[in-house]
This record gives sequence, C-alpha cells and structure tokens, in this order.
Amino acid sequence: MSDAELVLRSTRVITPEGTRAATVTVSAGKITAVLPYDAEVPAAARLEDVGDHVLLPGLVDTHVHVNDPGRTDWEGFWTATRAAAAGGITTLIDMPLNSLPPTTTVDHLRIKQDVARDKAHIDVGFWGGALPDNVKDLRPLHDAGVFGFKAFLSPSGVDEFPHLDQDRLAQSLAEIAGFDGLLIVHAEDPHHLAAAPQHGGPRYADFLASRPRDAEDTAIASLVAQARRLNARVHVLHLSSSDALPLIRAARADGVRVTVETCPHYLTLSAEEVPDGASEFKCCPPIREAANQDLLWEALADGTVDCVVTDHSPSTADLKTDDFATAWGGISGLQLSLSAVWTEARRRGHGLEDVVRWMSTRTAELVGLDGSKGAIAPGRDADFAVLAPDETFTVDPAGLQHRNRVTAYAGKTLYGVVKSTWLRGERIVADGEFTAPKGTLLARPQ
Repeated sequence: MSDAELVLRSTRVITPEGTRAATVTVSAGKITAVLPYDAEVPAAARLEDVGDHVLLPGLVDTHVHVNDPGRTDWEGFWTATRAAAAGGITTLIDMPLNSLPPTTTVDHLRIKQDVARDKAHIDVGFWGGALPDNVKDLRPLHDAGVFGFKAFLSPSGVDEFPHLDQDRLAQSLAEIAGFDGLLIVHAEDPHHLAAAPQHGGPRYADFLASRPRDAEDTAIASLVAQARRLNARVHVLHLSSSDALPLIRAARADGVRVTVETCPHYLTLSAEEVPDGASEFKCCPPIREAANQDLLWEALADGTVDCVVTDHSPSTADLKTDDFATAWGGISGLQLSLSAVWTEARRRGHGLEDVVRWMSTRTAELVGLDGSKGAIAPGRDADFAVLAPDETFTVDPAGLQHRNRVTAYAGKTLYGVVKSTWLRGERIVADGEFTAPKGTLLARPQ
C-alpha cells in the first residue's frame, strides 16, 4: 500500500466477495488492494472517504447508439458520454449503426474513432456491423479491435444498415465463428412482423400488436439453430418477450453458446402504463405487459438473462411524433439506467450486488473486458460510482445530459443518486460538475 496515490474508503464497498466496509487503494489508475476499513493510509496518498455511500464498480454499458458522426443532432460522443458518466457508467460500447458511415469497414471504424477520441468522458469501444455484402470485412474489423458484430434479422430502420436474411445470417455467422468472434443480434422475424396488424396512429395497444412476441421467439429460435450448427457465439439483444425464455434455457442446457440481455425499460415500464401518443415509450421490440416483465425479472434472478444494458437510442424530438407507426423507435436511458433498475430491483427484493452483477460484471465479461472492468478487485481499472442508494430524485428532463432531453422516465421518482463517478482513479463528475474528457478508446483484448 505504500505506493498508493489514492485511497477510497466506504462502509459499503461492493466486491466480488460481497459488500463490506473497506479501503481501496489505487496507483497508476489501477486498483492495487482492497483492504480492511481501518487500514492505515500512507502519508503520500490522498484519502477520499465517502462515508456510508456505496462504492461500486463503474457500470459497463455494451449497447449504446451514439450516432456520431453523421447524426450528431440526435446524439454525439460528448453528450452521450457525459450522460453515461452522470449515471455511474464508465465504459460504453458503441453500436455500428445510426452513425454515418456505419461501422462496417475498418476505414469506417477509423473515422468513428477519430471523431470520438477527444470527446469521450468515459472509455469507449466499438461494435462492428454485419451486413449482407460485407462478409469480407468482418475479419479485418475483428483484427482492428471491434468487440463483435451487430446484425438485424428484420429491417433496422435506416437504409444504410440492411438486415440479414437466413442465408446471409448463415454466411456471416460462419465467417465470425471461424475466428471465434461474437455476433449480437436484433432478433425479430420479418415475416411475423409483416403478418401482424399494422394500424398506425396514437394507440399504444395497436403498436404493441404490430410487434408480437412470436416475431422475437421465431427469430431467436432460428439464431439458436444456426449457433448450434456452427458452434458459434451469439448474443440476443434487448430481449422483451418472456415466451423465448424456455427456448433459451433449453439451448444453454444443450451447450449452445448463447447469451442474453434485457433493458431497463423492459424491467421498469409496462405496456399498461404507456399513454396513447406517448412515443417516448416506443422501442423495438416493444415494452410489453406487466406479467411479461415479472418473468424477465425471474430470468434475471436465475441467470437465464445475463445482463442489463440501456439500448440508448436517441433521436431529435421532432421524430417522436404521436403516431407510433412513424415515430422513431428508441428510448434514451444512459443517465437514468442505474437508478431505474435499482428502484425496481429493491422493490422486488434484490440487492445492489445483483444490480452490479447485471450491469457491470456480466457486461464486462460479455465483451472480454473482465480483466480490467466490472469489479472492485486488484488489477482492475479504478473505475467507480459512488451511490446514495436510499436517496430519491424526481426525473426532470431539463437535468439530463444527453443531447435531446426526451425521456420515458419524466416525472418518475427513482432511488439511487450518483454522487460521483471515477475513471482510472480520477473523479470525472461530482454533483453535476464534469472534468474535461478523460476517456480512452478501447479495443477488444487479444
């Protein structure tokens, strides 16, 4: 401990072994030790005693649409990473679409990295994209450090990122399996979507009927079948249909390498509460009924669902019209995700250790960053959030950091106030005050 530059102390530190009073030492941006609470502090070290606030590892959000460059009026690295930092997130992995160009070639990846480099308040990595015509680009992107590849099985909503039919899915997945990469998939079947009633208009019930559960279930079944055949690694994005859970459980029991995420909005919002015309609640797949939500929570508890990520997918306010058929589909949740999930988790009897597992530890594992992120343990990056878990706040859109302050959580009272966020031993935000950007661009560990 004699070489420690920084010492953080709390009566509640969430570690892999549990929550305990502890002293955490930091040197050169890394955690060097987790010691008893009353450990002596070296004279040369700076002590930060956060009292009874909880010290938890910075969250790792592996599903964020930053939209930069090309659609920076929707979002951008500066605003997205500030919102993330304000919410206790210290690492995000950026999705390959909604930016122009999309991250589907190495040249496009370099463009995005150049844009992000001086704007990132937190650490940022990148997913690549799998399109019908870019199989040849997948291995070069992998070698350039993307964390895996995003694909849609139904139209993505933007013309420059077309979806994969079953033949193209098989081709892309075979290529990715060849270097043991990871394919992450928006799983909705286009044929089931086309067959569903499409009324349009402001009624949420009509929109929900237009994105039925069987569209998800069928797409997940086809993905699992391909993964089984190729022994490939696949990840189901933003699961909303609880009907797919038995299939996922059975696939895992058979040794299929499939992981699953869900999102705060599926865990905290329900179809029954969505007002007609309120397209700030629109996302695809959609927010479903409360009974469906209960089953998602059960799947989180038993490990069928691995992790919770935001799927932060913003747009300009004018695209959030009162017609659910034409409004942009996406929920902005970076800054509020920890508090939203914690509010519902505590109501259901879960602890903060569970939330950390879902939103930091397992997300770090998903993208191979568990050697540096996702836990308060020696050798990991000194990334922390300091949380007052019993304090509440009411969501005011004016207080959000993302560029377009549209939120499905407006007016909700949430538990869990993030007091400060730390990146590699430096405090990057405290009480709403930010430092200059200190984030690093990440590549997949080799």
